[in-house]
Amino acid sequence: MMRALAVTGGIGSGKSFVVQMFAAMGVPVYDADSRTKGLYASDPELLSRLQDILGDELLQDGVLDRRYMASRIFSDRRLLLDVEAEVFPRVIDDFRKWKDNTERMRAVECHSSVPGFVILESAVYLEKPLLAGTADRVLTVVCPQDVRVERVMLRSSMSREEVLERMANQWDDGRRTTLSDFIIVSDFRHPLLPQVWEVYNKMNSI
Repeated sequence: MMRALAVTGGIGSGKSFVVQMFAAMGVPVYDADSRTKGLYASDPELLSRLQDILGDELLQDGVLDRRYMASRIFSDRRLLLDVEAEVFPRVIDDFRKWKDNTERMRAVECHSSVPGFVILESAVYLEKPLLAGTADRVLTVVCPQDVRVERVMLRSSMSREEVLERMANQWDDGRRTTLSDFIIVSDFRHPLLPQVWEVYNKMNSI
């Protein structure tokens, strides 16, 4: 059975770039964020449950209004927890089905060059108890705050204050790393490839 490695990290940490490096090595990647968006578009039962929680205005012409949902759940923790209780179990189920399908496809390619694990990319994997245990190992990508701020400002229209506010609502690196099996430093000073290669080899040897 293929193992699962959860890859997480704060905004601007370089998590997605690290995941791309694993993908280039042939590791299948499940992007939890994009797959969740897909569920919003393909799971009518989920939409109905979310509409019961957040009200009729959630759907515009049958399509989930993500801005409306964000405005409701990020100002009301109870609503946030109710939404997560509906969304995360479906994401976990979707991930497991995807992983099973990936295993079946890889079974016919079974040779030494095929990686023995998949990646679950999720920025909130450690922060959400409902996701606990979905992956076999956890990798956190870390980076100094000043570098993270500059990265986010360069790729978006967010101001420094907005980036810092977003970071304040996330776990810090220290809290994540205490719960992680692997740590990769993405700060332009520590070469990434040797770090990724080391994790790759360790995951294949489990």
